[in-house]
Amino acid sequence: MIGYPTKQNPTTSLSTASSKNLSHSGRGMSLENDINETNEFYLETDRACIHKKPTPIQVVKVDYPNRAHARISEAYYKVPSTTDYNGVYRGKAIDFEAKQTKNKGGFPFQLIHPHQIQHMKRVIHHGGISFVILRFTSYNETYLIDGQVMIDAYEDENQKSLSYKKVKEVGKLIQESYIPRLKYLDAVDEMYFQGGCNNGK
Repeated sequence: MIGYPTKQNPTTSLSTASSKNLSHSGRGMSLENDINETNEFYLETDRACIHKKPTPIQVVKVDYPNRAHARISEAYYKVPSTTDYNGVYRGKAIDFEAKQTKNKGGFPFQLIHPHQIQHMKRVIHHGGISFVILRFTSYNETYLIDGQVMIDAYEDENQKSLSYKKVKEVGKLIQESYIPRLKYLDAVDEMYFQGGCNNGK
């Protein structure tokens, strides 16, 4: 899933997930679906191999109604230890997080977890390309933000968010279309392969 409600609660019971996921999906599922459909297109056209990482769960109870069948009756979503997507593009490791917000003023840092920032640091340190795909639903705009830019802003104690104005200055506006839904690799090309900001070197 894209994002998690709080930093304090690392797990969400699957038994209550149906009600909680209503607001959760409203906040993130449309962006997630756009990226997933785009990744399928990129894979089918052999442009890149990028996949969403599965959301980890902790199984608490398993029922065995008979010998041939087992059913998970209680489990919890765990906060992922990394980011949402990874893969390979143009010989480079690609690793990114996807977020969206209704906030018109900017992207609140409470929507991203410290371990995700730490993971982006590690990817960059080892020569991979790391970024955040950020959607402002109020403006119907989606941007690619370089991972190091997000890290620097997040670690600035005087900042609680990345302002919309700053996002427009440092980010790449991702073009949308019918197929693919979200042309984010075009933005990756501009930022990392044509003399722009390159945290992959």
